[in-house]
Amino acid sequence: MTFNSPIISAQELHNNLHLNNLIILDCTIDKVGKSIKDQGLELIPNSIFFDLEGKFSDHSSQFPHTLIDEETFTKEAQNLGIHQDSIIVCYDRWGVYSSPRVWWMFKTMGLNEIYVLDGGLPVWINNNFDTTSSYFQPIAKGNFIADFQSNWFADTQVMLNAINDESKMIIDARSEGRFKGTSPEPRQGLRSGHIPTSKNLFFENVLADTTYKSKEELKSILEKLTDSSKENIFSCGSGITASILALASIIAGFDEVKVYDGSWSEWGADENLPIER
Repeated sequence: MTFNSPIISAQELHNNLHLNNLIILDCTIDKVGKSIKDQGLELIPNSIFFDLEGKFSDHSSQFPHTLIDEETFTKEAQNLGIHQDSIIVCYDRWGVYSSPRVWWMFKTMGLNEIYVLDGGLPVWINNNFDTTSSYFQPIAKGNFIADFQSNWFADTQVMLNAINDESKMIIDARSEGRFKGTSPEPRQGLRSGHIPTSKNLFFENVLADTTYKSKEELKSILEKLTDSSKENIFSCGSGITASILALASIIAGFDEVKVYDGSWSEWGADENLPIER
């Protein structure tokens, strides 16, 4: 392992820019109701664009951000020049938002050397490190082969089984209002409420501005909801902010982690699935 933690500092990345097998991915997507597309493009040098909402989402699904299959992931990752021995650092221009989702996707597809830049581009800029205004275009295809790891992935059946399983904990990353059903869902056609027995931890509560809180703080936050002996399954609106909590869990030493890929976009749309308010 190149780095000692799944998150790395801007200084650590800067110190390792010389690595031949380093790949830097800009994983930025828009937030709900907020866009970054109109801002001038500012990037870490040699960044490759990771098309999370385009090529790396399954558009045959009615739900946003659905994980693509192994074959498609292999093809698209190879097109980015990713090899089996690549060391990937993913970041986003918000700070910490969509980059943990990409970290989880690569973990689910069997790549271990995947890291998140803590604080993303804002912290890089605050360190006065160089930036560029254009993406790096891979010259040759990589040899990465996806190998799906089910221990990272949750679907509806996994969630149904977890509801009454005391060895598992479901943690919802949405706001308290959405969790309790007192605030409207941003996507039309979804019921309000939450998955039965789940606990609420708003994703912003594990962040300090644009970075993660300390390992000790994250451990303290999670210990109020669960413990390291449980398998912790994270859900949210569409699988993005659930991944922020999944990464926080790993940082804190809670290693048994799954992300519910469909999240509330799937659960809230199915009248046959149980909900609480």
